[in-house]
Amino acid sequence: MDKVLPFFVAIPIFSAIFMLLIGKWEKKIFPRIWSIITTATLVFLISLIWEKGTIIHVMGGWRPPYGIIMIKDHLSLLMLIIVNVVAFLSIIYSYSYITKYEDYLRFFSLFMLMLAGMNGVVLSGDIFNLFVFLEIASLASYALVGYGVGAEELEASFKYLILGAFASLLILFGIGIIYSVTGSVNMADIARFLINNSGNKAVLMATGLFLFGFGLKAGLVPFHAWLPDAHSSAPAPISAMLSGVLIKVLGIYALMRVFYHVIGVSELILNIFLVIGSLSMVVGALMGFGQDDIKRLFAFSSISQMGYVMVGIGLGTPLGIIGALFHLLNHAGFKSLMFLSSGAIEDETGTRSLSELGGLRQKMPVTSASSVVGALSISGVPPFNGFWSKLIILIAALKVGNIWVSVIIVLTAFFTLSYYLRFQKNAIFGDIGKKVEGAREVPIPMVVPLVLLAIICLLVGIFNHSIISNIIIPAQETLLDRSGYILSVLGNL
Repeated sequence: MDKVLPFFVAIPIFSAIFMLLIGKWEKKIFPRIWSIITTATLVFLISLIWEKGTIIHVMGGWRPPYGIIMIKDHLSLLMLIIVNVVAFLSIIYSYSYITKYEDYLRFFSLFMLMLAGMNGVVLSGDIFNLFVFLEIASLASYALVGYGVGAEELEASFKYLILGAFASLLILFGIGIIYSVTGSVNMADIARFLINNSGNKAVLMATGLFLFGFGLKAGLVPFHAWLPDAHSSAPAPISAMLSGVLIKVLGIYALMRVFYHVIGVSELILNIFLVIGSLSMVVGALMGFGQDDIKRLFAFSSISQMGYVMVGIGLGTPLGIIGALFHLLNHAGFKSLMFLSSGAIEDETGTRSLSELGGLRQKMPVTSASSVVGALSISGVPPFNGFWSKLIILIAALKVGNIWVSVIIVLTAFFTLSYYLRFQKNAIFGDIGKKVEGAREVPIPMVVPLVLLAIICLLVGIFNHSIISNIIIPAQETLLDRSGYILSVLGNL
């Protein structure tokens, strides 16, 4: 099964090149090609789900720690599920949505590059190639944010590019420091060295650089300045990918992998995670209150929800990690749903302003129902999925006696519920606004992903115990087992 791993990167990259080479002559065949490509990655993903344990693919015959390797463990499997399911649904949604852009061929080529980069980050076994794939995904996302080439889109893309490039530079400097100290870029080999040589001041410097770099990629407070503009300006399927997937893979996942498996976590680092997570929860929720633009509201909500994940990671307990990983999975579902819904609403009404909407349930019943499910899920209303992950993080905080964090979790949940109720009241229910009078339900390719994501939010909530037992707990055990990670990669070397 190790031969399967390179396909998660190779298929999207080669398809992106293929589209550009023949696209000028055969544009009509591309909807079928997009379906085949994303379906193929899902087939490979399903084949991996049934394979237990760690799978390592050695590139070019060079064994670790000298060669390039790709690793599938329970943590990377969780992230592969998140990335490729959301990408598949976003591609389906894009069939109808993207036709309003003239050069949709380059859109899908950039989309595939972004997908390849994210899959590469998840599977990479060495820290330098993690950076390479991170840059592939980042560069594609910079272009996709500004794809509408309007003033708003280009400004958001430029801001995202500058801050994203700065984050990449910090990460690259950190990698350089780690290499100068350890003489290796293999993450397991670095971890083995640092276990026996802790307390190095150069490594402490690299730790700070990684914290800033990955924190900026994740859009956490105080590194969040780029996120509201980028997420609100991008085309709806890209907003879904940015919020539902990209900030998790390039930010949260990379941070977890590097800190828990490579550098190791100390009490100081965990406390920093808690502070950053608490700030992100509060600031994101408070900023969401004042938003009239629904996409900016959802963007600030993403900052707040990633705060929950950072708090769970910062607690450092098995229960806290379970809550954090489960919330990562849940957030991918309901936030992708909300951004895709916002795209459908804007497509039919021509506006994203809450003050201009109203009565959408009468004109767009399926989109409205899906949006309500997403809003209830992200607000933490049972039995939807968001309730259970927030509850687990709250219980984890109470079990370690951290009252302040527990209070912040509850207050943030209340704030989130408040502004999502306002969204439902102003956009979905009430009298029909002038912009809504001529609206109708969006085409089937846009409706299907909305319905499927709404069903996922409900089913994951109802069957939360099975999801946690079979997917989340194995990923949590993998994350907390630094020695097991080293042994699985390096064996007896």
